[in-house]
Amino acid sequence: MTLGSAQIFTQLHAGIWLTVMSLLALGLASPISADVGSAFRHPGAMNTAASLDWVKAKIDEGKEPWTSTLQEVEQKALPASAALAVIDAGDQAQAAASKSDAVKAYANALAWRLTGKRRYSRQSSAILRMWADFRGFVGTTDQDKLHAGWLGVLFGEAAEIMRTSPDWKADDIAAFQTMFRRAFYPKLSTPSRWNGNVDLTQIDALMTIAVFNDDKDEFKRGLQRLEVRSKAYIFLESDLTPAAIEGDGGNSPAFWFHPTKWADGLTQETCRDNGHHAQFGLASALHAAEIAWNQGVDVYTPHMRRYTAAMELMARQLLTGNMQGTCRSAMATANIFDTFEVGFNHYNHRMGLPLPFTERLISERVRPDGMSELNIFHETLTHSKAPMITSSHER
Repeated sequence: MTLGSAQIFTQLHAGIWLTVMSLLALGLASPISADVGSAFRHPGAMNTAASLDWVKAKIDEGKEPWTSTLQEVEQKALPASAALAVIDAGDQAQAAASKSDAVKAYANALAWRLTGKRRYSRQSSAILRMWADFRGFVGTTDQDKLHAGWLGVLFGEAAEIMRTSPDWKADDIAAFQTMFRRAFYPKLSTPSRWNGNVDLTQIDALMTIAVFNDDKDEFKRGLQRLEVRSKAYIFLESDLTPAAIEGDGGNSPAFWFHPTKWADGLTQETCRDNGHHAQFGLASALHAAEIAWNQGVDVYTPHMRRYTAAMELMARQLLTGNMQGTCRSAMATANIFDTFEVGFNHYNHRMGLPLPFTERLISERVRPDGMSELNIFHETLTHSKAPMITSSHER
């Protein structure tokens, strides 16, 4: 296969779509009801009890890539620093300190759940207990909305895992739920007018927290926003024109950073910085879809063409280092984040769809070199489902 062939890519994507339709017709991958169930499943944000048990079994067997990735997580599973009463995300010291504690909370929670070592449970619960007194974000720009998204995902995932810890009691859980309503909802409930990765990060956090808080209203709000933003963030040629959204100034080409080719899978930020922020935006959309899936709502299938096109186009760009004619700058970003695993796990492992460029990217770039950053937190540990063999396909 020649990687530079646009025709092959188009035919491949059409084949994926036909495969999905065939599976649905056969009843092998039917959509789940769009209604939120009578009660939330716990843990049930990005991680479930079954998925964590599966990863733990692989680690107990010494399997890769889970064992070595857990070791990276354990290096981040440190004791608490000092919680802040308020945060202005424009203050670099406050931003750094709060992100550090949020990472520690989630790292400790995962390390405890996957190793059973009690010290990690005590450290995670101590961090969460300290942050239960957090009052809120006081900045005056959408940077605080973005920061609330980053922290909300990490603290929310940690809190959801720690529900079963003997070191975090019912009163602790209630206090943290109150803190989320007081401090995070005000910054997450109103979409950012900035670039789409901000709103998608907010959505990721809002749905994570809504699961922990057993809050159906906020969960449904997150689903509604995901529907709107997905169509306004990822372009399909069948759209004809990009979906309008608040903040685009009525000028889609400018808002999308003047693409030179409106291709299937182009994101609103692809041409902003050659795929850097687009990785965060796509990751957050797929995280939200995974949270929905874990609560019995299938977002993946209605957006299959959009999400898989974005994954495959971005993977192709990152593999070749070339933007494939979509942007004024021909060179793709050199930054690779530890993402794509969540979407690949669903579409390839659950549904059996071939995503060859994504598979190659994960094998050749993501697992060896992918950076874990903010709400993109070691997806290889939690969502990789099989080892991959490096492809020898022509680049």
